[in-house]
Amino acid sequence: MATTVDEGFRNFLPRLTPTATESDAAKKHRTSISECLKSNFGMTRFFRTGSFGNGTSIRGYSDVDYFAEIPRDKLTQVSTNALQKVRLALDTRFPDTGVAVRTPAVVVPFGTDASETTEVVPADYIRDEQGHALYDMPDFGGGWMRASPDAQLAYVVYWDDKLDRKVRPLVRFLKAWRCFRDVPISSFYLEMRTAKYAATQESIYYPIDVKVLLKQLWDCQLAAAQDPTVVGGYIHACSTEAMTKDALSKLETALVRAEKARDAEKEGKTEDAFYWWRLLYNYEFPAYG
Repeated sequence: MATTVDEGFRNFLPRLTPTATESDAAKKHRTSISECLKSNFGMTRFFRTGSFGNGTSIRGYSDVDYFAEIPRDKLTQVSTNALQKVRLALDTRFPDTGVAVRTPAVVVPFGTDASETTEVVPADYIRDEQGHALYDMPDFGGGWMRASPDAQLAYVVYWDDKLDRKVRPLVRFLKAWRCFRDVPISSFYLEMRTAKYAATQESIYYPIDVKVLLKQLWDCQLAAAQDPTVVGGYIHACSTEAMTKDALSKLETALVRAEKARDAEKEGKTEDAFYWWRLLYNYEFPAYG
């Protein structure tokens, strides 16, 4: 329960943070997957990325992402073939899990909880760029695209530190809307859009900045975002036109609710503001009082 909107957001954050049990589950299968990839492909580095790796995961929703650095001669020019090779190796090692390709990763669902699902992205090391490893990873067309999880994490951490550790929570608030309203937008897209926005700010006030970010996403119609790190490529919000249409519809609704919440807060109608935030977050946001 909370009596100010700011307090509501602060109380909301612990509800979004994975439990110790989820964090332990996320680590549970690392060694066995790593050993499988080393023996089959001579993997040279295996590291966590994504929401769990960046400290922006959502309780009950976020799976675990890893980059698997594999020697180039063990990969294939067509990335879909490389994904199938990794899938076959992991399926042989974990035959009862339902290993599958979900580009750009191979998914190993060890259980029914999201934190028990591991996604492995096969990656080809290219070089170090400004102190960060640069990789090629599978794209959605059978080719390869540049990525640097190290640089992307460093970018988020830098602005999080600059802005009183409020950037990663802000990312979580955007991802929470995505999860609770089943919005088919890339989690990574939201993370980098939020971090890039934060880089232009002097301070963060969650009720304002969530609304502003939703407005920016609507204004750009979920256009591809340029990666602000050494990679320099583009990050896409959705993988299909149908997903984009669905996401934009839900985004428009969310923006209306965020604007109504902010208007109510500015008018001193705190209980009304809570109503609109709770509606935006499918009633997962704390209740007023």
